[in-house]
Amino acid sequence: MTGIDAINKKLLNNIQMDFPIDPRPFHIIAQKLGLTEDEVIQRIRQMREDLLIRRIGGNFSPDKLGYFSTLCAAMVSEEKIALFTQTVNSYAGVTHNYQRDHRFNIWFTFIAPSVEMIEKSLKEISEATQVEPILNLPATKVFKISANFKV
Repeated sequence: MTGIDAINKKLLNNIQMDFPIDPRPFHIIAQKLGLTEDEVIQRIRQMREDLLIRRIGGNFSPDKLGYFSTLCAAMVSEEKIALFTQTVNSYAGVTHNYQRDHRFNIWFTFIAPSVEMIEKSLKEISEATQVEPILNLPATKVFKISANFKV
């Protein structure tokens, strides 16, 4: 496990808020940090393997793209958590899925081109897992905050 040494900290801090839109983004990052492109790629690959990085991708504002967003919550028994989360995660519109210490213990966000598609998907999830109810808490106003975690 590579871990988070000083170079990985600089790399993580950089890619969170200033990821280059370029055909060779890792080359630009490498130049900025005084590394080689191969070293940046290998460090990111290793941090992904070590589960320090889950994904690298863009964040988009659903409403500006004509999409609808909702926060969902469900009461899932311990024996159904794996099935429920696997089923939820199989939907492309799910962006986050997490467990909380609450009677509604599984929460996830869902984004889709229509409210009807969200409702249909939640019904499918409920039927496939036999989990009811799934609360549908649609966004009425979006407050976008930066999710930048200084390492």
